[in-house]
Amino acid sequence: HSGPLVFPGLPSTHCTCNPGFISGSKKMFFTFPLEICKDIDECKPPISIYYGLNAECQNIEGSFYCRCVPGYELLSGDARFNNSSENTCHRTTSSKPAKGHTELQQIVNTFKSLLTNQTLWGTGGKQEVASTASSILQNVESKVLEAALRAPGQKIQKVQNSTVAVETRVVSDNCSEERKVFRLHSQMNSVDIHCKDVIQGRPPGPSAVAFISYTSLGNILNATFFEEADEKNPLYLNSQVVSAAVAPRRTASLSQSVTLTFQHLKMNPSSKKTFCVYWKVTEEGGHWSRDGCLLAHVNQSHTICNSTHLSSFAVLMAFTSQEDDPTLHVITCVGLAVSLLCLVLAVLTFLLCRAIQNTSTSLHLQLSLCLLLAHLLFLTAIDRTQPKVLCAVVAGALHYLYLASFTWMLLEGLFLFLTARNLAVVNYASVNKLMKWLRFPVGYGVPAVIVAVSAASRPHLYGTPARCWLRLDQGFIWGFLGPVCCIFSIVNLVFFVSVLWLLKKKLSSLNREVSTIQNTRMLTLKATAQLFILGCTWCLGVLQVGPADRVMAYLFTIVNSLQGFFIFLVYCLLSQQVRNQYRKWFSDVTKSKSKSEIHTLSSKTGPDLKLSEKVGVSPGELVDR
Repeated sequence: HSGPLVFPGLPSTHCTCNPGFISGSKKMFFTFPLEICKDIDECKPPISIYYGLNAECQNIEGSFYCRCVPGYELLSGDARFNNSSENTCHRTTSSKPAKGHTELQQIVNTFKSLLTNQTLWGTGGKQEVASTASSILQNVESKVLEAALRAPGQKIQKVQNSTVAVETRVVSDNCSEERKVFRLHSQMNSVDIHCKDVIQGRPPGPSAVAFISYTSLGNILNATFFEEADEKNPLYLNSQVVSAAVAPRRTASLSQSVTLTFQHLKMNPSSKKTFCVYWKVTEEGGHWSRDGCLLAHVNQSHTICNSTHLSSFAVLMAFTSQEDDPTLHVITCVGLAVSLLCLVLAVLTFLLCRAIQNTSTSLHLQLSLCLLLAHLLFLTAIDRTQPKVLCAVVAGALHYLYLASFTWMLLEGLFLFLTARNLAVVNYASVNKLMKWLRFPVGYGVPAVIVAVSAASRPHLYGTPARCWLRLDQGFIWGFLGPVCCIFSIVNLVFFVSVLWLLKKKLSSLNREVSTIQNTRMLTLKATAQLFILGCTWCLGVLQVGPADRVMAYLFTIVNSLQGFFIFLVYCLLSQQVRNQYRKWFSDVTKSKSKSEIHTLSSKTGPDLKLSEKVGVSPGELVDR
């Protein structure tokens, strides 16, 4: 074993690796006698211990430590420390920043103002943005390398602000160590470059290498600049944009590949497509390209790429699509079909059952109609992505209908709250008057305004390559999720708690009449059902992240596709008045059918009855015969 083993007391037949080591099978406990415990390199991804500025991580067998880079030392004088909170690395030569360090900081601050200039990036077209970005990237590299070469005494320099982070290293010797590789860090990203590719044949004078990370440049040079963009598999930038360059010879070719390690902006991506790309400068401006960039490894937190040349780099990933699961598709279709049937029955009940005709039933009716139309449109047109204009219209209609459903849910919660508040007072007229005035302007007007603003601002984001729904990029999906989260918090957290508190208060202050207790129980049941139907089902969709995303996807699909069934169950089948009406309708149908059968039988047996009177045979005997 490359690392020692510990034999825990319970059970005695299992083994585990010492801290700082991991088994070859990745298991914490194992029984295989030839299992090997390997050292964990805490300085490399996916762990990548953060040690702070002017310091670096040093791995040792079974552990690690941090130390200051050359030219810096700890205030305590110690040679090493354990974590970033103990980092007191300061320059050894002087308490004031060196001239080169100050110059490098000024360069970084100058380009910060350019990168954060909204006017510069917001007024031009795509080609102009690409040209401006290419120019800035090249200028930053040149200025940073020139500053590093003007201060050869400072072997390593690190500066950063909120937008740009830079690390430079100056090489003055002739790469005395064979196979010497430099690792430069910047904002949790790193590059490994061979020393011989920095000095490039030992030119006269020192050589320098620079590694630069841009915090916000990825929002400008996004995935739309990728030359191989595929509408069926939309991509997004999941790393910072970084640049690696050497001087004084600005060569792009290398004798050995450089290794770039990126920390993901969005952790735990389950995308099956990951691309290592570089910024290729062209006459038209530039775009992301994969030429010479190879994917070496990807996990939940980092991506490692190899490149045969130096440039600016990033990582592109495909959006995760769980809709390709055929089981989810079947569950959706079956669940929505059941919901459509139940919603049709619920709508007919609300329209025809006179015993329950009131403001509450009107709200149930509008909610059911919106969900009915939304589910029907979803089943028939969600996959109709061609033509694009029709797909955008379908996406807009679904956006409106689902928002309208949530708005009617909000009105349901408001009415329930007002009803509970006025339970002890005969004041239902004011509640009904308020709801009659509010319901249609709010129920259909508010979602219309939201959809109109969204469509007017970014109409091209309606419809995705795979589905007629809202695109996820540029935060456009919040045109739906924002109102949904607000309504959920109001309805489910405010109204629900308020209703239960009011019901408890009213019940304790009233005489315990049977009717009051029944009303209280019914309102409590509706409040609890509303908590489940109107919010909890949609929360499962928001929780589709992390390791449990697949489980949450199935729960969301099953429960949410059966909303129509839940509405029919709560507001129809569990209502005493509705059940009585169903019995009455069934009884009427049975009587009508019975009368029809008797009429048919009498018409068929009429002549036989007359004959029986003549021959003295009873009707019963005639029927028996």
